[in-house]
Parts: sequence; structure tokens; C-alpha cells
Amino acid sequence: MKAKSGDRLVIKSHRVGERDKYAEILEVRGHRGEPPYEVRWSEDGHKAVVWPGSDTVIEHKRKRASVTAKTRSG
Repeated sequence: MKAKSGDRLVIKSHRVGERDKYAEILEVRGHRGEPPYEVRWSEDGHKAVVWPGSDTVIEHKRKRASVTAKTRSG
């Protein structure tokens, strides 16, 4: 798993009806984009250092921006 500051960390829910959890990656503390990551959780603004598990996905900032631009223009 590799990330950059500004990417989004998404922890997928484990139960029906439970929401995914989102956090903005503020700082990459590992080598070459690897964990741990300092993040700010979108739900409450809390900052934490995390080591993501197998239920976690990184949404890269550049890719999210291009998808948003396409949906707005289309």
C-alpha cells in the first residue's frame, strides 16, 4: 500500500448498514509512501496515526479529482 499526503484512506464497513470510514492522509511516515500514515478522520476531525489493514483502500487525490471533473461535465 502506497500513499501521498492528500490521498484518502477508506476503511470498508464490515456489516450491512454500517458506513465506510474516511480519512485524509496528512503525512506519510513510512518509507516510499508506505504506512504508517497520520490522518484526519472526516467524521469528527480527530487526528491519528494508523497502520491500515486489509480492509483499507487508498483513493489517490489525482484520480479522485479526475472522476469528479468527469461527473460534473458529463
